[in-house]
Order: sequence, then C-alpha cells, then structure tokens
Amino acid sequence: MLLEQINQPSDLKRLTVDQLPALAEEIRQFLIEKLSATGGHLAPNLGVVELTIVLHYLYNSPIDKFLFDVGHQSYVHKILTGRKDKFDTLRQYKGLCGFVKRAESEHDVWEAGHSSTSLSAAMGMALSRDLKGEDNKVVAIIGDGALTGGMALEALNHIGHEKRNLMVVLNDNEMSIAPNVGALHNYLGKIRSDRTYVKAKEEVEQLLKKIPAIGGKLAKTAERMKDGFKYLVVSGMLFEEFGLTYLGPVDGHDIRKLIDTFDQADRVEGPVLVHVITRKGKGYSPAEADSHKWHGITPYKIESGQVVKAVGNPMYTEVFGNALIELAAQDDRIVAVTPAMPGGSGLLQFAEKFPGRMIDVGIAEQHAATMCAALALEGMKPVYAVYSTFLQRAYDQVVHDICRQDANVIFAIDRAGFVGPDGETHQGIYDIAYMRHIPNIVLMMPKDENELRHMMKTAVEYNAGPIAVRYPRINGVGVACDPELHPIPIGSWEVVRQGDNAVVLAVGPMIQIAEEAAELLRRDGIQLRVVNARFIKPLDETMLLQLAKEHLPMIVLEEACTRGGLGSSVLEFYAERHIYNQMVTPIGVPDYFVEHGSIKQQREEVGLTADRVANELRTMLFSRGDNRLTRA
Repeated sequence: MLLEQINQPSDLKRLTVDQLPALAEEIRQFLIEKLSATGGHLAPNLGVVELTIVLHYLYNSPIDKFLFDVGHQSYVHKILTGRKDKFDTLRQYKGLCGFVKRAESEHDVWEAGHSSTSLSAAMGMALSRDLKGEDNKVVAIIGDGALTGGMALEALNHIGHEKRNLMVVLNDNEMSIAPNVGALHNYLGKIRSDRTYVKAKEEVEQLLKKIPAIGGKLAKTAERMKDGFKYLVVSGMLFEEFGLTYLGPVDGHDIRKLIDTFDQADRVEGPVLVHVITRKGKGYSPAEADSHKWHGITPYKIESGQVVKAVGNPMYTEVFGNALIELAAQDDRIVAVTPAMPGGSGLLQFAEKFPGRMIDVGIAEQHAATMCAALALEGMKPVYAVYSTFLQRAYDQVVHDICRQDANVIFAIDRAGFVGPDGETHQGIYDIAYMRHIPNIVLMMPKDENELRHMMKTAVEYNAGPIAVRYPRINGVGVACDPELHPIPIGSWEVVRQGDNAVVLAVGPMIQIAEEAAELLRRDGIQLRVVNARFIKPLDETMLLQLAKEHLPMIVLEEACTRGGLGSSVLEFYAERHIYNQMVTPIGVPDYFVEHGSIKQQREEVGLTADRVANELRTMLFSRGDNRLTRA
C-alpha cells in the first residue's frame, strides 16, 4: 500500500510519477471508507485527489503556501501532511477539523469556512514574501463557484495590477471541454509560457516601431490582430484582461498533464491562472450521480450509498420551506432569494413550484441583500434565505441598503445557534449582536416549528420595514402544527410555564433547556417561570417592567454570544430606566470561538445546560436569603 508510506509531503516525492495514479485510488478508497463513518465533505474531496497530490509532489509545503478556498476540499491535503491517522475523529468533538486549521498543522497556512477569500489572502502572502525578500510559491486553489464572489473579483483586479508571482488554480468541476478545444488551449498555453516566444514577440514589436512614419501604426495593428485572435480562440481571455496569464483547461484527473501544466506555469513571470477541470465525487458512483447531495454528507453505507439517518421530526429548514410555499401560493409578491444555497436553505420545492420567483444569485451575499432592498422598495416581498454565518458578509448592505431605507425585506436566518460538526467558522451565534442594534429591524426566533410557521406569516404581513426570523439547524420538537397561519403581535412574549420564585427568559431551543431546569428546581420546591422571549427586538417592555416589580431573580438564556445578545439588551433596558434592583444573569456563548463537535457537546462546553441554569438560580436565590431552598 502506497498510502501507508506517506506521512509527510517529503515521502510523496520518493514515488515515481507512474505510482501516483495508484496512490490517488488508494486515497479515494480511504476517503470513502472513513467518511462513511464520520460524514463530511465527500464529493469535493474526491474531485481534487490528483490535483492535491500533484501540488504536494511538485512544491514544498509549508515553505510554498497552499491556500484552499473555503477549505472543505482540503481532506487530501490533510492526508498527505501527516493527519491520515486522525480521520476517524474527523468533525468529531476535539478531533480533526473539517476545514483547514492553522493549529492542526504547519501546512495549514490559511483558514476559511467562507468562500472567495483565498485570492486576497494569496495576494497578502505574495506581498509579504516580496517585502521580506523571500522566494517561495504562493498557490491559491479556488472553485468556479467561489470565483463568482465579489471579493474574489476584487482580488483578481489587484493581483493583475501588482503583477506579483502568484498562482491561481481554478478548480472547475462543472464545465466540460471538447477534446479539440482542450488541445488548442494546451498548445496556446505552451506558446504563451515559452520565454523564447515572449522575447521574440517583444523584439518584433520594437523592430516595427523603428520603421519611420508607419512603424507605430504597424505595431498597433499587429497588437490588435493578436488580441483579436486571442479573443477568438482563448476562452480564458477574461483572466488575461485581469492581467493573469491563462493556462488550460487541463484534465484535473490526468496526473502527467497536471505536472506538465504546472511546469509551464512555473516559467511564467507574474500572476498565472491554471484552469483545472475536475469531477466532484469522482470514483464513487453515488457521489458522481448526485454531487449536490454528497457535497456534505452524513454517515452512509458504502455499498449502497444509503445515508444513515436517525428518524426524527422535520428540521426547521424544511418547516420554513413548506411555510413559504404555502404563503407564496396566497401572495404573488413573495420572491425567494438565496446566495447559492437553495438546497441547504430548504428552497428546492419552492423552486419547482415557483421557478420565476426563485432567485439564486450565486455566492454573492452582498449583492443579494441590496437586490432584496430594491425588490422591496418596488413593492415585492423578498425573502432572503441565508445562513447566519453567511449573512455576516452582507452587514454593510443590511445597514445601508435595507434598514436605512426601511425596506420590507424578510430575512430567513437559518443555522442560528450552534451548527455542530462545521464548527467555529459556521456557528450562527453572532447575528443577534450584529443585527439588533440596527434601527428599523424586527428580530424574532420561534420556540418550535409551529411558531416558526406563524412567524413567517407575521413577516409577510409586516409592512413597516425589515423583519428577520432566525431558526436553528436541528429537528423540530414534534408539536402539532395549526391548520391556519396567523400573525403574532410584534414585540409580544409569552409565559410557557408559570412560577413565582424565579424567571428564565429563553429564546428558541433554549426554551426546552429552561423547561428541564424548571423540573430540576421543582424538586427543591422552587417554581420557575419560563418566558418565551420570541421577539429579540423589540423587547416586550410591558413584561420586563412587570417582572421588575416582582423582583424575581432572572436568567436570560440564549444560544448566542452574550456580548451584544438578548441578555445585554435586557440589562440595557433596566439600566436606561434606572432599575438597579433587578437581578439579571445572562447565560449564552462566552467570548471565544467554539470548535466542532455535536450541538449537545457544544452546549455542554459553554454551559447551556439545565444543570447550569438550575445551579445559577439556586445561587441567586441563596444570595438574597430566599428560604424557598429549604422546602422539601
């Protein structure tokens, strides 16, 4: 077995080129076997096996820098850099991260869970290298989808301007190339990367310019003819216009062609783009047949490709999608907008039923937000379905274009709270803090799937500005859903459990944690009131003032960062009104990045548990001399 011999990139260089295809097949089988137990991003990694092998075979990581855009296609890189023995722990608590992580290895030089960042980072590393007088390769590996991100295009513009030595590998797993076109591109790539040809071309231009009277015109005419020919035969001219030398496309599964193309790229002065055609899921027929499903997959049976799923209630994402279909059938103004996540956001069935009202903008969260503002100002009801972590990228547009103009945009914020195996780059714990302070916006979160449906109805009927509903990446609690949808009064909370000794203001899934804590405290004779603080903004001021009159010890429980969260908002409310005798303890996510694991483990790590809530309330009651703790 060749893979057993590979523990570091230097081991790879001991193999011959003829041995590399066999190694690639071993790595594919390794990935298929390991991910069947752990789950993970299978299809993207099966597609980059040969590409990653060749990069490590030709270059010298970590001296040469490999920057993987997003990072979910870095499993092969991890295997080749000494981490194959840890793959049983992939995406598990305290185990191997599913993305590139600097703390794991010196070979992981850039971390990313969001797309389109690799080119900007590569530019920074190339600048740093040149300023320090060093000599190493900087290689950014970016997918065709990520290249649509505005940040990537901004970086291309700067890279072409600076003319630094830098390589961009475009991993294109959707386009197909006819043989004759591929051969022509390979031929032109060799010519353009040949130093002798480039020097001869410059000499001809200089010679033409020396001809009296007509030399300059001849040179310009020749240049125009050359450019016209390029536009006719070279599909990579967009990149050439950005200032990068374009090479390719090349078959990303042909190791010898990859080696030859990278050898050509090494002879190019300045930035170069190598266009590599790969197939997602290559080598595993279920993943090849449905690369979307197998992009990120839960554990599965290798032989059949059957996904191993626990039977449970519908996920909140599914409930949202069904509610939106129901509402859209009644309201022609509703338009669904997604930044390249129609499946993940539960919109595939919506797209089938209302294809003209389903807009996928690609990886372009900022564009999506501003477009939604314009849709709303023109009388439509745009529903911007987006993961909490990805909405961070459109913060300026939310402030400047949506909230400032008081546009009737509906935010459907998926993956709010902990997200489990995807870990720290994807945790949806910051949106409350970065949204609630913006004027004009309403922010709400349901306690269960039935309330989510009513919140969607609330959002559609709300015509006083932007409104957001956030919901988690978990299954619903299993409540029965009402046959008719109805709006919820804006800013209203509800008491879901009566009690006169202490109170917990909880939001979303934390309602269930609060209920569990109430049962623990009931054994001590403490009656805990549980409030569904479903509107994070505006607050239920009437209830907060009433609670202050009762002087009940209060915990604010949220699966979100405590700094700037709902707890902060409640403390601000009392401080602004000079109410200083109200005991308030916020419990949420502390001020650090929580890594991957199960959602249960993540909650336990930060203390979002019934035991923690019960103990905090016991302490609060004891500190004020409450004798209820002595009850049987």
